[in-house]
Amino acid sequence: MTDIETEQTSDRGVKKELRRMRKAQRLRNRELMLLLFAILLTIGSFVLVQFGALGGVDQSILYVVAAMCALALAVHIVLRFRASQADPFLVPVALLLTGLGTAMIYRIDLAQDTSAGLHQLMYAMLSIALCAVLVWALRNHRVLFRYTYIFGLTGVVLLILPFIPFLNGGGNATVWIRIAGFNFQPGEIAKICLAIFFAGYLVRTRESLTSTGKRILGFTFPRAREFGPLLVIWLVSMGIIVAQRDLGTGMLIFGMFVAMLYVATGKTGWVLIGVTLAGAGAVAATFVMPYVHGRFDAWIHAFDDELYNDPAGGSFQLVNGLFGLAHGGMFGTGLGQGRPHLTPVANSDYIIPSLGEELGLVGLFAILALYLVFVSRGAHIGVAGQDDFGKLLAVGLSFTLALQVFIMVGGVTRVIPLTGLTTPFLAAGGSSLLANWLIVAILLRVSDAVRRQPRAVIG
Repeated sequence: MTDIETEQTSDRGVKKELRRMRKAQRLRNRELMLLLFAILLTIGSFVLVQFGALGGVDQSILYVVAAMCALALAVHIVLRFRASQADPFLVPVALLLTGLGTAMIYRIDLAQDTSAGLHQLMYAMLSIALCAVLVWALRNHRVLFRYTYIFGLTGVVLLILPFIPFLNGGGNATVWIRIAGFNFQPGEIAKICLAIFFAGYLVRTRESLTSTGKRILGFTFPRAREFGPLLVIWLVSMGIIVAQRDLGTGMLIFGMFVAMLYVATGKTGWVLIGVTLAGAGAVAATFVMPYVHGRFDAWIHAFDDELYNDPAGGSFQLVNGLFGLAHGGMFGTGLGQGRPHLTPVANSDYIIPSLGEELGLVGLFAILALYLVFVSRGAHIGVAGQDDFGKLLAVGLSFTLALQVFIMVGGVTRVIPLTGLTTPFLAAGGSSLLANWLIVAILLRVSDAVRRQPRAVIG
């Protein structure tokens, strides 16, 4: 190679690096603008809640909100130095959802004289800080692939922890552990560990899963030997439902595995088998387990007087949530001016009806649009990547969040039976919030790696 050719190659490399730096700058500037808008809406929500419920402003809570927003800006700064090519929409959307959720939880506190809102803000600060730490420490998401089976084992251990007598946190469902006076739901972290395990397992076994199969009615169905993993996951999901009385987590884990299996193999037959097994499991649980039967009964006969007035549960909560949504109408009563606290656990399971009452149908659609943006960005990250492990991980985590939103919104609006899950980012619950912000960190890392690949293009 001559000196002229060497100089031309060097110039091309410099120009390419300059283009990459300018693109990274645009991405981070876009993120900063969106983040400032999310911060404005978050602080504005707390101010409106106080004016609506109290007629004035209590500045003490606003200092805590400002600290939470400052931590989100810290994540932005970390991204500028550590992951400059990361997706610019994930952090602003996650912060806005978290801000709206904590504002509504705080609003319910004002009506019930509780402190769940302040606790949620503390958990939000911890979660956002851990998100920044993970983005800083995890230089390459491919490192997770090396520990596929360790993450699988960790996920199983986390699901088992609530059965240990001195750790069990109580409650109707065996899903909580209590350590040093704090309750924690290990299943929230377990779903991330299992997503990493599923992604690694499917990358290693994809060839055997896609090699052969019988074609029936236009669909390719897997052989019996490949059918084994799906059957095992189905049995594990059913075991969770039975042992922990946790219908939601079982559905979530099984749905995540089927979705990732379809992305890995491209076989529609896997989806049909998964839906069939899920339906069969739900029907079996309805007949065998009284609490699942009660959920279905309250769903189908919600407005029966006997069920509505049942002191053991019945449909009182579900119907009150529907009344709250109806009271909100198209534009809502206004933050701080509704009565969401009349519905039991309005700050947790029924955070969607609470927001729907005070923000109305328009506000609720805006929240669902935020979820749609978050999930679509996560799925786009996976599709654009050339790394199979990153693709499956990003799609799996995004689908899990989408499925969780569908299950909760569908449950409180009586589209499907209600299950025991939390609405991501919105509902009260420190373990759920922590897990969701860790998902944000992983997706940021994957998106940064995708954009650094030669042919990866994400808008």
